[in-house]
Amino acid sequence: MSSMEFEPVIGLEVHAQLKTKTKIFCSCSTKFGAPPNTHTCPVCLGMPGVLPVLNKKVVEYTLAMALATHCRVAGESRFARKNYFYPDLPKGYQISQYELPLSHHGYVEIQLNDHKKRIGITRIHMEEDAGKLIHDTVRPYSRVDFNRTGVPLIEIVSEPDIRSPEEAGAYLRQLRAILRYLDICDGNMEEGSFRCDANVSVRPKGSDAFGTRTELKNLNSFKHVEKALQFEIRRQTERIADGGEVVQETRLWDPDKNQTTSMRGKEEAHDYRYFPDPDLLPLVIDDEWIASVKEKLPELPDQKKHRFQVEYDLPSYDAEVLTSSRELADYFEACIKDFNQPKPVSNWIMGSLLGYLNAQGITIEASPIAPRDLAGLLKLMDEGLISGKIAKTVFEEMAKTGKPPKQIVEEKGLVQVSDESLIDEVVARVLSDHPEEADAYRNGKTKLLGFFVGQIMKATQGKANPQTVNQILRGKLESD
Repeated sequence: MSSMEFEPVIGLEVHAQLKTKTKIFCSCSTKFGAPPNTHTCPVCLGMPGVLPVLNKKVVEYTLAMALATHCRVAGESRFARKNYFYPDLPKGYQISQYELPLSHHGYVEIQLNDHKKRIGITRIHMEEDAGKLIHDTVRPYSRVDFNRTGVPLIEIVSEPDIRSPEEAGAYLRQLRAILRYLDICDGNMEEGSFRCDANVSVRPKGSDAFGTRTELKNLNSFKHVEKALQFEIRRQTERIADGGEVVQETRLWDPDKNQTTSMRGKEEAHDYRYFPDPDLLPLVIDDEWIASVKEKLPELPDQKKHRFQVEYDLPSYDAEVLTSSRELADYFEACIKDFNQPKPVSNWIMGSLLGYLNAQGITIEASPIAPRDLAGLLKLMDEGLISGKIAKTVFEEMAKTGKPPKQIVEEKGLVQVSDESLIDEVVARVLSDHPEEADAYRNGKTKLLGFFVGQIMKATQGKANPQTVNQILRGKLESD
């Protein structure tokens, strides 16, 4: 058994919190960060005699995600009660969908190392969120905050088509991008508005049978998902190779110890005693409603990526990075309006701008450099007013102060020197100061050209036009 090769089989269950202003079955606010138990009412607390009323916007948002992921929409779907007892569940059941979900049989395409793969989606359905337990760090008890109870979620269940932690990460990033392009979920994993549980098993390579699976929870970042899957695949493979058996259970990921630990035995559907909710009518969705939602769908990530490659002649990698979020794609196109040279714009966004934003831990929406100012910086370079080296200095000042590039260049006297007579004087002086190096260059040590350019740029404080410098320098070295 130890020499046998194994492959993982992974399926993901994603819960995405929808960006509605009110909860799924009542008018309580969904705003994050309110004082505990202030966004509650008899309906979401499950008081006797109350009735839930379905939020139409929740249905439309779920329909949008279903259509964006090529799912079939059910003409009729039903809500069900998922019964279990836990302190954060005031009714003793969660309203979800079970036998008749809103949509099913869709797919998402991912790209990993120039390889495209289609990941099937089993179903997308609506449900309500539970509350939140807050464990006391000193005393042996917990508090419960019901603000989150009844917040609308969609659950996106994948087929077991994923074969590596990297594929799982790519699938999650693509799902999150689609949700954010649709503007129906903010995708914030830290606040819990985009959550993932992973089901993983291993089997002998080439086998069609499924192994015993475990469910992984507490995965609140893409990195944690990938690391947890790597650990669990290794753990299951080693257990089977050693003659043991994998136990079906739910396990928690511990990011501090980089390992999974057993939480409880894994429940099956019958453990929840699902039955249709008697307080909610079947949901009927006709073709007209589907068509109206479809008509409002925005350009989605894959469509935008293809357009960026065709319209702007960008490489696949550039287009993929620039369309990874709707906000980043919009930033790029805003730059293009003011400076219509796609590749240089792409290079500066992917290099200097994203490098700065990542180092500061901020998103493109919070960028201190507006698209028009980045375009303005590139214009100054294109017009020969500043060099590439000076542009980097100006960029740093723009990020620090928020000032436009032209103002910074004027204030700091950074305009590029292109006057040939001035540059000629500096070149002559540098060659005169370094006669031995000049002779060595003429005797075949042509790599010394870089040395001379460096000395000239130093003498002009980086302001000399590099092209003019090279032209005059070569002329003097080769003619003397």
